[in-house]
Amino acid sequence: MEIRNIAIIAHVDHGKTTLTDALMKQNGGLQDEGVSMDSNDLEKERGITIYSKNTSIYYKDTKINIVDTPGHADFGSEVERVLRAVDSVLLLVDSAEGPMPQTRFVLKKSLELGLKPIVVINKIDKPASDPHRVHEEILELFFELGANEEQANFETVYAIGREGLAFRNYPTPTLPKGEGEIHSLPLGGRERGGDLSPLLDVILEKVPPASVNENGKMSAQVFNLGYDNFLGRMAVARIYSGKILSGSQIFVKGENGTRKGKITKLFSFKGIARKETDSAISGDIVLLAGIPDIYIGETLCEDESIEPLPHIAIDEPTLSLNFLVNDSPFAGREGKFVTSRQLKERLEKELEINVGLKVDFSLPAQTGPDQGKNKMGPSFFKVYGRGELHVAILLENMRREGFEMQVSQPEVIIKENNGVKTEPYEELIVDVPMEYSGGAIEKLSKRRGIMKDMVEKEGIARIIFDIPTRGLLGYRGEFIIDTKGEGIMSSRVTGFKEYAGEIKKREYGSMTSMVAGKAVAFSLANLQERGILYISHGTEVYEGMVVGNVLKGDDMSVNPTKGKQLTNMRASGTDEAIILNPVFILNIERGLEVMNGDDYLEITPKFVRLRKKYLTELDRVKAKRQ
Repeated sequence: MEIRNIAIIAHVDHGKTTLTDALMKQNGGLQDEGVSMDSNDLEKERGITIYSKNTSIYYKDTKINIVDTPGHADFGSEVERVLRAVDSVLLLVDSAEGPMPQTRFVLKKSLELGLKPIVVINKIDKPASDPHRVHEEILELFFELGANEEQANFETVYAIGREGLAFRNYPTPTLPKGEGEIHSLPLGGRERGGDLSPLLDVILEKVPPASVNENGKMSAQVFNLGYDNFLGRMAVARIYSGKILSGSQIFVKGENGTRKGKITKLFSFKGIARKETDSAISGDIVLLAGIPDIYIGETLCEDESIEPLPHIAIDEPTLSLNFLVNDSPFAGREGKFVTSRQLKERLEKELEINVGLKVDFSLPAQTGPDQGKNKMGPSFFKVYGRGELHVAILLENMRREGFEMQVSQPEVIIKENNGVKTEPYEELIVDVPMEYSGGAIEKLSKRRGIMKDMVEKEGIARIIFDIPTRGLLGYRGEFIIDTKGEGIMSSRVTGFKEYAGEIKKREYGSMTSMVAGKAVAFSLANLQERGILYISHGTEVYEGMVVGNVLKGDDMSVNPTKGKQLTNMRASGTDEAIILNPVFILNIERGLEVMNGDDYLEITPKFVRLRKKYLTELDRVKAKRQ
């Protein structure tokens, strides 16, 4: 049986997973209704792919291995590894939005590896769809990224992923001429019994067969990791030559030399399920267990004389933050896992599969009056991630598992190259209505953003900036408010460049509770005039907890538990009805955005709270003096 290996790549929310699900439904890959490639709870809730996943379908006696990749820039390192294991890619582009930052990133990587992409212009049933313009923009992007003539002569397929329809040519309107101009696509494809077979036919025509050198010596390369509670660390590998056998002794070659190992279990993919097998042939993608220290990019071979395959590089992290044991007055109320040892074990387990993450476990205990009378603060672990979302996903998963912890404000990683201070930069694309474009340009310029291009189309301005990652931290929430929720913002890391200097952001002062107790509406009604509150009536607070922000001025100590004095001297007619504004509910991402350098974000299974590192006013004053 012939094998084809492809990956689906695109910008976030351009329809990769929806198209993969439709391909599986039409070709027997999904048996149960409602099952999707996005199997993780967070993926279902957020509607984004976080972890790349393998599936396979059978079409015309050919096995097609498909790898669904994440579209968000924070998980871009997953895409890069996957591209090394496939023979072609489906580049999905939204028929209204056109190429976006992550489209450029993933296309550049695939062209550099010599792959010839198949372009799929998706969502052609959108009212704002303009496939002809998008096709021209994609062609321009190919030439801009240095595509050769063969790569630029790409095949284009038009699709409606959610309807499970694909067309080799853009469908023409069904109404006869003279009955009015039609901009939207006629959905006559379904009436004609259309499906995704045109796309699959293109894959069979254009993607080279993977099954070559079946009789050679076995060699395979690891491009992804998995974890099983019983089998431990597992590796997803592409077989380049020969045949791999379950139970066989092999050599593992990596940057640290050669070692021996044994494959205890071997699985192939059938749909989204893994199926145990005794052997797999050249060209196939398999999952194997038995080598506990296996890592990305390592070569598996049956003979020590076989040369290792080229190493797979993994993108460096761009920001860091400290994970600490929760030591607030409410510590231990809700969490099952609260100790430093449990936190360390969980982070070590995460490192088994999350290769974009790095953790420094060697740091000593922190000094300072964080724990009241005990002058030594809690020990902490420095975690390095690819972006705020990357870290927030990890924290959300830990919280749901029953962990309690607190984290410091994210900081960008600063490096020194030949005596020059450098920091990560990002390419930022914002789509905003023209009336809000001035405000967005002004804010981003203050954050050291340099405007590279601006195009206006149908009242929407697309503005491209080059901006330090530091300038983007904490801006997303502000951007949503400034554009009244109508703006779209997306970015990708472009590399380390010279340090941009001081960045002035809009700093909020904090409303910090100076007492413990339950917040009351009478006090909150007065406090909401000074800023935005994070808590509502009846919320339990402690001394040092941040209950809101102050729009003007410095930090302010407040008493949210102070009730109205009830005496018989008051006239009953002078009371006013108390009306509280909706509160700014903190979640992990919002908390990471609004927190200051002297705050900790306290994360428990039920609550996310902001608190000061130093809980008492006296300790905060002492810390400022130092």
